[in-house]
Amino acid sequence: MTPAILIVGATGNTGQAVVENLPKLLQSSNTLSEHRIIALTRSLKSPVAQKLAKLPGVEVIEQNWVEITPDWLREHQVTRAFVASHNDPNQFAEESTFYIAALNAGVKYVVRISTTAANVRPDCPAYYPRTHWAIEALLSSPEFSNLQWTSLQPNLFTSFALSSAVEFIKEYRNTGVQGTLRLMASEDAPVGLIDASEVGVFAARLLSQDDVAVHNKAKYVLNGPEDITGKQIVELVEQHIGVQVQDVTYKDMSFLDVLYELNFAPTRQSRNVIFSVKHAQETSWEGKCTASTTSKAVLDLAPPKITAAESLKGLLGE
Repeated sequence: MTPAILIVGATGNTGQAVVENLPKLLQSSNTLSEHRIIALTRSLKSPVAQKLAKLPGVEVIEQNWVEITPDWLREHQVTRAFVASHNDPNQFAEESTFYIAALNAGVKYVVRISTTAANVRPDCPAYYPRTHWAIEALLSSPEFSNLQWTSLQPNLFTSFALSSAVEFIKEYRNTGVQGTLRLMASEDAPVGLIDASEVGVFAARLLSQDDVAVHNKAKYVLNGPEDITGKQIVELVEQHIGVQVQDVTYKDMSFLDVLYELNFAPTRQSRNVIFSVKHAQETSWEGKCTASTTSKAVLDLAPPKITAAESLKGLLGE
């Protein structure tokens, strides 16, 4: 069996782009051209999993990544890995357990998805950026010196930031009736929203590097190619519906109310913890998450090109 690169979250918003771009990149590698790509999925029957299985050198496996052990990694000869974890309250326990397994199995390099750089700090009011900070601190410790790693700190994904705009447009086109356009963005603060696929493209570039030493312990900031404000998002919506939007609320985090009741209340998760996410966008409202913060390595290897306007068209299927 030949060595393998493991993709955790292969059918997700970033992992899919990793799997789609990695085979061609490996072909031109001096040291990795014989590596297999193992793409993990929750269901082999999903359309995305079936599509990825048709790519050259890709093996799609149905496996819960949080149950992976050192023996599993050794058995599959995993030398490198990509990890796009969930951000539930137990993220640290499950993601750090994977890195313990990777360290003990002799995995050489990991690329992981973090979150908005301005939030990755121990005093962030929102809970999940503190988790990312803690994981990066863990990986930076001397005990993990044999596991090289890179943490990607992407800005808010366009698919999430524009989801309410997409639903507003679809509803208006279907009914001719406007509801309230609820945007997480502030009216005037510029934000470098990024298409999730471009994070995957950059991750694939890193995973295909013959020598990753220069990227070890790096924390790379990723933004889209240009900034956009809440007001400009409203203007995009108006272009798609052909009339003026009548009612807009900015800095709207009310979706958390529904999310908590549907996903977290049944499992008795702390309401206080989950609702701390309402603070996650404060750094963007303060103008700290602009496109100008993108790391040079990102611009050198795979500069993002997809604008928010282009992402919106794609989300609408246009």
